[in-house]
Amino acid sequence: MINMNIGPYNNRPDMGRLREIIRVMTKYHFGNILEAVGLKNRLFETLKLYIKSPEEVHEPAHVRLRLVLEELGTTFIKLGQVLSTRADLVGREVAEELAKLQDEAPPFPFEDVKRVLESELGVPMEEVFAEFQEEPVASASIGQVHRARLRNGDAVAVKVQRPGIADTVKSDIILMKYLAKLANDRVPGLRYYNLPGIVAEFERAIRKELDYHQEANNVERFRAMFMDDETVYAPYVYREYSTGRVLTMEYVDGVKLTDILKSDIKFNARVIAERGARCYFKQIFIHGFFHADPHPGNILVQKGNVLCFLDFGMMGHLDRSFRDRLAELFILLMNYDVNGIVNQLRYMNILTEETDLEEVKYDIIDLLDRYYGADVRKVGEILTEFTMPGMIRRHRIRIPRDFVLLARVMSMAEDLGERLDPRFNGLAVAWEMTHKLIRNRLNPLRNLDEVPAAIIELEHIMNDLPRGLISALQKLEEGKLKMELEHRNLDEISVRIERSTNRISVAMLVSALIIGSSLVTIPREALILEKFPFLGIFGFAVSFLIALALIVSIIKSRRLS
Repeated sequence: MINMNIGPYNNRPDMGRLREIIRVMTKYHFGNILEAVGLKNRLFETLKLYIKSPEEVHEPAHVRLRLVLEELGTTFIKLGQVLSTRADLVGREVAEELAKLQDEAPPFPFEDVKRVLESELGVPMEEVFAEFQEEPVASASIGQVHRARLRNGDAVAVKVQRPGIADTVKSDIILMKYLAKLANDRVPGLRYYNLPGIVAEFERAIRKELDYHQEANNVERFRAMFMDDETVYAPYVYREYSTGRVLTMEYVDGVKLTDILKSDIKFNARVIAERGARCYFKQIFIHGFFHADPHPGNILVQKGNVLCFLDFGMMGHLDRSFRDRLAELFILLMNYDVNGIVNQLRYMNILTEETDLEEVKYDIIDLLDRYYGADVRKVGEILTEFTMPGMIRRHRIRIPRDFVLLARVMSMAEDLGERLDPRFNGLAVAWEMTHKLIRNRLNPLRNLDEVPAAIIELEHIMNDLPRGLISALQKLEEGKLKMELEHRNLDEISVRIERSTNRISVAMLVSALIIGSSLVTIPREALILEKFPFLGIFGFAVSFLIALALIVSIIKSRRLS
């Protein structure tokens, strides 16, 4: 397991790396952002040492952002790739641009490869490999892949992690956390995006990618899912020769989909597109565990049009309940059932209490009308549109992360299917699979799988219930039972009650003064000064002033309310 823990001792940002980030951002004309977070002025003198003359960049902002991330290297490229899956936060235009980020890097020397291998495996290379090609077949920012042959003759692909990359990533994440908090504190407009949360999500994702044990687990799980499917394949993992920094897998011969799309290689494109759609819908609806980067370079086509998936660093997860709801949502989308779609989104906790259901209904109608025609194919596109920032802010909806990832994956898969065969319609496969899933839900035997979990939960309840009741009764008897009540706006209600009570008291006082003043004006009872009932008139005057003040106060409060 790769140690990515960031302790209190080394959590200070690397100021040299910070200067580099500022230099690159200034170079691509993002100085306004630096000024907003208070960095440009602070390090301006240092910047003079790095920037002789900022080059003119005429590209739009989303393109310049991609160039910044590319120049800053591994960690920032990976951050861009994660953000490319979050169109709900950055918008479609930025997400599509960041999806172009290529994780490529110059290969590191074979001496370093050998040192990492022997350190991780604990034995000399010659004891494990009969052959090992020094030139890598692929090189990326985190690791590179070499072709080799084990002592037993098996051909393998060995993925070796780049030396020092874990420390580099750790240092950059500390810096990202610092910058995210700075931006969140100083730029109110950025708080909607929850930058510290984005960095935390990215940290979780890259932790997994740095740990080759996790990728090995993903490969084996995927392989088990399609063990009985002759149209889909995943390489075998050699666990005895794999560690947190070395991953040894079966070497698979095949042609990458990127090469098939660019050349006239003879494959049945329609069969490949149909099998790819069926495979993805199985991953999503049946297993709830799906390959989250269906890039053409990550899929090989073997003889017989068999699809072999590679690179299992990024995977999506959907629980059983969410898959069931998703299948129902698909059927409602394909039937153009707007009321059903709105209700389904409520069941999925995507619509919140703050959502205006009528307004969101009109937006869904507009969205469906843009895609519905003689032949509906773009369910992935519809889902992606629904996760856009404008829709989220306008209707205050809540989008689960894996729902966003799912929408992106489906959109990419639909696009790949159309590039292979323009006549291809993956929704026919989706329709068949979702209906099959709904039929299976009606099967009484399906619930048998849930019986053991239900029995365990019932046993816990039966064991805990008597103890809880006895404890509650004892506290009640002893007068120690406490209740916590959550109140909302009680302070405001209390103020209003107090204000009303004060007004009633004043009104009663005024009434008493008026009555008293009336009595003392009777000549027999009055204190007469030169035949004038002075005390009674004085009481009337005080009552009048108090009553006038009370009326003015009431009029003002009504205007303000």
